[in-house]
Amino acid sequence: MHNMNTKLQEFDHSLISFFRKFHPHFARFALFVVYFWFGILKILDTSPANPLVMELQEKTLPFLSFHQFIIFFSLYEMLIGILFLFSKFDRLTILLFVLHMGTTFMPLLFLPQVTWQGFLTPTMEGQYIIKNLVLIALVLNIGAKLESWKEKVKN
Repeated sequence: MHNMNTKLQEFDHSLISFFRKFHPHFARFALFVVYFWFGILKILDTSPANPLVMELQEKTLPFLSFHQFIIFFSLYEMLIGILFLFSKFDRLTILLFVLHMGTTFMPLLFLPQVTWQGFLTPTMEGQYIIKNLVLIALVLNIGAKLESWKEKVKN
């Protein structure tokens, strides 16, 4: 039994070491894929999110044409994705991400007929938006590894 415990502890240690080594790289790559891919789908007008984006844009920025807006929004998402690949831009990337998250949650408030089918029961579009909490958690993990400016001054 003792030998089995030791082997489990060794496996546990190896697995956690693997996670620690690769999680920052995989987290950045995953964020890149989601942002770049979804951004390019919008610009190609093949994204299933485009009708939702159009409806929200008409309510919030009616002075812009959808064509102008979707190009800007797509490029913005693609830029966020690219920036996530480079840790030296983390502060800027996190700021752009936070601004983007603000817009992605807006349909839950401004388009309830599209995002909710009942009390606390989201539609597929609502679920798509709410799952962004996972992206927020991933970005919080990246941000938690940053050295604060206050810490930099001390060092």
